[in-house]
Amino acid sequence: MYNKKTKIVATISDLNCDVDFIRKLFKSGLDVVRMNTAHQKPEDTMRIIRNVREVSDRIALMIDTKGPEIRTNATENGLEVRTGDQVLMKGAPGVKSYENVVCLSYGNVVEEIPVGSRILIDDGDIELVVQSKNDEFLVCEAGNPGIILGRKSVNIPGTEVKLPPLTEKDKRYVQLAIDEDVDFIAHSFVRNKEDVLEIQKMLDMQNSRVKIIAKIENQSGVDHIDEILDHAYGVMVARGDLAIEIPYSQIPGIQKMLINKCIQRRKPVIIATQMLHSMIHSPRPTRAEVSDIANAIYSQTDAIMLSGETAYGKYPVESLRTMATVAIEVEKTKEVINDIPIEIMNNEIAAFLIKASVEAAVDLSARAILADSMTGRTILGLAAYRGDKTVWAKCYDRRVVRELALSYGVTANYMEPTKTSDEFVKGAAYSLLKDGLIEKQDVLVVIAGNFGHSAGASFVEIGTVENLISK
Repeated sequence: MYNKKTKIVATISDLNCDVDFIRKLFKSGLDVVRMNTAHQKPEDTMRIIRNVREVSDRIALMIDTKGPEIRTNATENGLEVRTGDQVLMKGAPGVKSYENVVCLSYGNVVEEIPVGSRILIDDGDIELVVQSKNDEFLVCEAGNPGIILGRKSVNIPGTEVKLPPLTEKDKRYVQLAIDEDVDFIAHSFVRNKEDVLEIQKMLDMQNSRVKIIAKIENQSGVDHIDEILDHAYGVMVARGDLAIEIPYSQIPGIQKMLINKCIQRRKPVIIATQMLHSMIHSPRPTRAEVSDIANAIYSQTDAIMLSGETAYGKYPVESLRTMATVAIEVEKTKEVINDIPIEIMNNEIAAFLIKASVEAAVDLSARAILADSMTGRTILGLAAYRGDKTVWAKCYDRRVVRELALSYGVTANYMEPTKTSDEFVKGAAYSLLKDGLIEKQDVLVVIAGNFGHSAGASFVEIGTVENLISK
């Protein structure tokens, strides 16, 4: 699937993470492996990490934290409710729910949840409305029938509770990410910049280069997206909880707004949740799911994500192959370049050359854009224009290769640092020719720098592969 420009993130469970399985996913178009730590122990996560690295050093690793969430506590048999039933709720971490009392994992729910609030349990399957409260309980009325089970999600739309940004389990997993040099931490339920900075403090204390992906899945995260983007490497639009916290009719508009914000700031963006949900049990997608993938790509996302489809579904490889195939077909009919304003990342000259190189590649029908990078900033700038030409990024840092696994249209490989720009151009073009990725008469647009690997781009050169190699 080397022609695919949209990146694919796949969730891998420790229950299905054999090397052969991951290799099949990689050959089908996998770019990033996500590990959902809410359902894992550290030794489970380590097994996935080891197996992924055995397959390829180009697959990026993403650890997904549990984040600041509220859940129902364990219960013996569950509480069956009918419409109109009275249900009592209290904050009592570690205490089992009993009779008609639902105990929650956060202790201050009575103090912080006002009368009139809607409380949604298990992804909204059961709705409770707070009618009154006293010193010990929220007195709620059930809006629909169902069974309230233990360890289920609790959402309170429109209400901000003062949960700490990181649980103790999250802190252990952040440390694991640091120790194992994992590429990304996807932090759940990010509400504001403080939630991002809490993790960044831990990373900075140990000089870690792990990048933070902010998962936007509540109204507060949407409202504070600009300050979140000031500090996060990228964003995941986690539509599952987002559609519970916010009216579902608003989700498409919010998705498009978040993608646009990330493009403007040159930040990778992932669209997630139920993209091929039916393929957990079915070998074929629905037409609506195919349209959902297409809509995300037409909206210019960097990446799309699979969750249960690859974590525990019956057709994981087929799901990934389906997503890749749809992406390739949709990319053939999308705009050839995203016309966005110049954004200065390194310096003004580099910003101008980045846009000029993408435009030149389109106007001259070049085979591809060839660029070198030490930090990835130039490549992120190129990816933001969503051009229809592949960006072949030759990176002088193996970690940057993996970080760019989230960026649209980028194929990154490691290259030993060169002494001069001429060495880079000749060496990179020759390696692509040797690997059979280009032919001698193909035109390449080269963007590189003459003033050191961290100074940004300083020139654009355009020519056939043959001339670039022989100059």
